[in-house]
Amino acid sequence: MLQENTGVREGRPAGTGRPALSRSSTLTLLVGPAFVAAIAYVDPGNVATNASAGARFGYLLVWVIVAANAVAMLVQYLSAKLSIATRRTLPELCRERCPRPVARGLWLQAEVVAVATDLAELIGGAAALQLLFGVPLVVGGVITGAVSWAVLLLQQYRGQRAFEAVVAGMLGVIAVGFAYSAVAARPELEPFTAGLVPRLEGLDSLLLAVGILGATVMPHAVYMHGALVLDRYGRGPADGARRQRLLAATRVDVGVAMVLAGLVNLAMLTVAAAVLDPADGESLAAVHGGLGEALGAGAALLFALALLASGFASTAVGTYAGSVIMDGFLRRRVPLAVRRLVTLVPALAVLAAGVEPGQALILSQVVLSFGIPFALWPLVLFTRDRRLMGPLVNRPATTVAAVLAAAAITGLNAALVLGELL
Repeated sequence: MLQENTGVREGRPAGTGRPALSRSSTLTLLVGPAFVAAIAYVDPGNVATNASAGARFGYLLVWVIVAANAVAMLVQYLSAKLSIATRRTLPELCRERCPRPVARGLWLQAEVVAVATDLAELIGGAAALQLLFGVPLVVGGVITGAVSWAVLLLQQYRGQRAFEAVVAGMLGVIAVGFAYSAVAARPELEPFTAGLVPRLEGLDSLLLAVGILGATVMPHAVYMHGALVLDRYGRGPADGARRQRLLAATRVDVGVAMVLAGLVNLAMLTVAAAVLDPADGESLAAVHGGLGEALGAGAALLFALALLASGFASTAVGTYAGSVIMDGFLRRRVPLAVRRLVTLVPALAVLAAGVEPGQALILSQVVLSFGIPFALWPLVLFTRDRRLMGPLVNRPATTVAAVLAAAAITGLNAALVLGELL
C-alpha cells in the first residue's frame, strides 16, 4: 500500500543530524556505500555480457570495460557528491526541479530500469542454483528472491553497516572466484593490450559493447548512491569542513570500490577470451562447462559460486534502489516486501517461459544501457549548478568529462538503434 513519505524509508534510518566527525573517523566510517553500489557493476548481467564478449570476440572489447569503468567511477562520485552538497538524492532533485511531466517520465523509465535490473539479477541467481544443485530455474528464482529479502531484513533490523558488510562480503566472493580463473587461464598480454584500442567488428560486437556498458554503468546505482551516503549519516545540516571530509572519504570509497569492480569485469572477459570457444559464450551453462573443461572443476565451481553471490547480493541492492526511486520521484513508499514481490513476478514469468538465461541477461543489459542517459544528464546539470551545489560545484574539467561520457553513451545507443533498423 502506498504511503506518504515521512522521511523514513522502511529499513532505512531517519534523516537526522549527526555530530561532527574527525578526519580519520570519517574516512574509516564512510567506506562502504560505494561497495554496495559496486555490486551493481559485477551483477549476473556483467557475467553474461563479459563472458559472451570474450568467447565470441576475444579481447576486442577490453577497451569498452576500461572506458565504462572510468565513467562509472566519475558518475558514482558525482551522485554521492550531489547528496553531500544538497542532502537530497538524485530522484528527489529531479522531482523538485524538473517540470512535472518530465519528472513523471523520468520516474517511469527508472521503474523500467529497476524491473530490467531485477530480471537480470534473479535470473543470474536462479542459473547459479541450477548449475550448483540442479534446482529448476523458477524455484531458483524464488529462492534468490527470498535470500535478497533476508538481506534487506538484516538492514532493517541490524542497521546499515551490517547490510554493507554482508554485501561487501559477497563482493569478495565474486572477486575471489574470478581472480582464481584469471590466474589459471594465463591470458596473453599482447592481445589484451591490443584490445585497449577502441574498435568494433560489426553489429554483434556493437550490441555486446552496449550490453557491457549497460551492465557496467548501472542507472539504478547512480540513483541510489547518494541515498546510501545519506542513510549512513542522515540529512541534518553539515558545515563546510564536514562536507569536505565526507567528500574526501567518498573519493577513497568510490576509487577503491570501482577499481575492484573494474578488475573483476576485466577478469571475466579475459578468462573467456583466453579459454572459451565462441559456442561457450551462448549460455551460462556453456560458460560453466567450458571453464570446467579448460581449467578444471575448481574453476567451474568458483564461477558458479561467484555467480550465486552476485545474484543474491545484486537482487537485494536492486530492491533497495527501487525504493529510493519510488521515494524520490513520487514521495511515496511501498513496503519492501511488496516491492520484492512485484519485481519478482516478471523474472519468474521469463524463467517459466523457458527463455535461455544468458540471452535474457544480455538483452536486459541493453535495456539498462538505454536508461543511462536519463540518469546522467540530470546528474551533470545538477552538479554544475553553483546555486544548488555551492562550494562543491563541479570544476569545468569535471563537467566537460561528464558531458562527454553522457554524449558517448547516448551516441552508442543511437548507433545500435540505427544499426538494427538499417
